[in-house]
Amino acid sequence: MPRAITKIQGFTLIEVLVALVVLLVGMMGAAGLMVRTVQQEVEAYQRLQALNLLQDMSDRINANRNVVSCYSNGSNGRTLGYGVTSITACGAGTAEERARADADLDDWNDSLQGVAEQDAEDNNANVGAMIGARGCLVQVNAGDQIYRVTVAWQGLSETVAPAEDNTCGEDEYGSEKLRRTVSAIVRIGDLS
Repeated sequence: MPRAITKIQGFTLIEVLVALVVLLVGMMGAAGLMVRTVQQEVEAYQRLQALNLLQDMSDRINANRNVVSCYSNGSNGRTLGYGVTSITACGAGTAEERARADADLDDWNDSLQGVAEQDAEDNNANVGAMIGARGCLVQVNAGDQIYRVTVAWQGLSETVAPAEDNTCGEDEYGSEKLRRTVSAIVRIGDLS
């Protein structure tokens, strides 16, 4: 009789071990789901930040439309944000319009670099923007006064690369599948 009890106890131990393995596999799946959820939340936050910055610059250009070429640096285009240390001053329009354009570009550059929020534990490093945020202002058609405003940043996981005609931040984030962009076309109407 004691042998039968021993076999039953041994069988119960195997059942417990199998149940633990099944439980661990389930917990690993849940942990992976949580990591993916956090990544998606960060991606959504970065996209929202980019859309806010995009709308901000579009509004600034529309408010100072007489010197719109200052924003795009004429036909040269302009890139601001991550890695930019100096900004070419505006040379068109009145002194007030130039000063406003220069201030707009400085403010947008600071916003792209995340100066609104700093990490006190990391030498006051800027952490208030997207990863590697860049803003591009491009003159699409000078005659019709059409300009493209683009914000580019690095995503957390690979997706589809942006369209080939959108070069803002190109080759800056390793794989092109990590580059994220949002763009808007600004058309300046002739109000005269």
